[in-house]
Amino acid sequence: MFSAEITLKNTLYAEVKDNKHKEAMKKLIEARDAKVAELDSLVVELDEMDAGETFDSKFARSNELHSEVKELNVKIDEARDAAETLKAVKESRSELNVEDEDLGEKEAVVEINEPDLYRKDGNHSFISDAWAARSGDFKAQERLNQHQDHESSRDVGTGAFSGLVVPQYLVNEYAPIARAGAAVYNAVPKKPLPAFGMKMEVSRITTGSTAAEQATQNSAVSETNMDDTLLTVNVDTVAGQQDVSRQALERGGQPGFSMENIIFQDLVAAYYTKLDNLMINGSGSSGQPLGIKSVSGINTTTYTDASPTVAEFYPKLADAIQKVNANRFAPATAIIMHPRRWGFITAGLDSSNRPLVVPAGNNPDNPIGVGEAAKYGNVVGNLLGLPVITDANIQTDAGSGNDEDIILIVKADDHILFEDGLFQLKFEETNAGSLTTKMVVYGYNAFASGRYPAGTTMINGTGLVTPSF
Repeated sequence: MFSAEITLKNTLYAEVKDNKHKEAMKKLIEARDAKVAELDSLVVELDEMDAGETFDSKFARSNELHSEVKELNVKIDEARDAAETLKAVKESRSELNVEDEDLGEKEAVVEINEPDLYRKDGNHSFISDAWAARSGDFKAQERLNQHQDHESSRDVGTGAFSGLVVPQYLVNEYAPIARAGAAVYNAVPKKPLPAFGMKMEVSRITTGSTAAEQATQNSAVSETNMDDTLLTVNVDTVAGQQDVSRQALERGGQPGFSMENIIFQDLVAAYYTKLDNLMINGSGSSGQPLGIKSVSGINTTTYTDASPTVAEFYPKLADAIQKVNANRFAPATAIIMHPRRWGFITAGLDSSNRPLVVPAGNNPDNPIGVGEAAKYGNVVGNLLGLPVITDANIQTDAGSGNDEDIILIVKADDHILFEDGLFQLKFEETNAGSLTTKMVVYGYNAFASGRYPAGTTMINGTGLVTPSF
């Protein structure tokens, strides 16, 4: 349903351009006329139909259309009244010689909005409507159609036609609180996934031009032909499913509280947590992207220590960072570690039992780093001038004793994630006799982690065993 919202900032002295008003009125009238046309068509059908379920459903739909037309007529009248008011304001400004600089705001805002019906604290349940529409509920189908039209402004990817687009507020609200989180996912740049194909080819220049001094005049100058190697990046699928009772689908939604919040909190959390994990640890086969630590040719630094301390670890961290500088010829941008390793570092003390890493707000004097011990995910502190990101998807079962974690020093913008940015929802009958329906949520992605192997250093070794405090 279209709604006209008129905001007059500061005073009523404001301008509304004619083209904005005409466009607003046009949209309202077109919406009303479309409803009238559908209603007229239904009336003709009803005149020729006998009583029955089909007649009842169409009759109910005609009543709905009648109400909607009345509501749109009210909106049109309101818009016309508003236009007259604004016209009077404009005339008053002219008579009083009011200049723009006398106003706190230069212009009124006239907006014609069609908000998505499925939003937090809304009156309709996306899942309940999706289920009801399968059984011929006209009103539920109309709301879904309006939602799909609303979502058409978002990028459409390879899976856009196989299911319903999940409302964006569900993704926005729950992705950031996903289980172990998605700190690495949040740290790398994103680009839209191409609309077709199950793999991408990224060109890597492996042989570059050369330059050298010219030995003598007119002698040949240096020449080396450039060459590249294709980096193949597969398009992978991450998916989750949930079996839901028919009772939950049909009666689970209600204003202010919807079971979809519970279902999607879990499904979306699982999706992002798994995607983040694969971006770090993926093998590059069996449907997994190639994780950062699995890229061939990355730098490595081994920290061997039977009794590790923060002071002994610190030079190894500096070594890992300089390897990116020396081999990638560009600086690293982040240190990624497990939260237990950050806890180990923040617990470090000097010979006078003073903490080596302290909060920035304490105005530290000569610390080895600053940061908050009670933070998780994204940036928690700073070591050697680099932001520290904690991610519980970093493995803690490395080494011969299966008790070592790893640390990654990365140039984060070397790693690009191509993704659809859309979730799709499908209903599949699994056990009709038990009134059980399966809901499937999935997304497509391609992670280009191998563009610059020298831009990553992995620290491993016995010095990173389970810390003791």
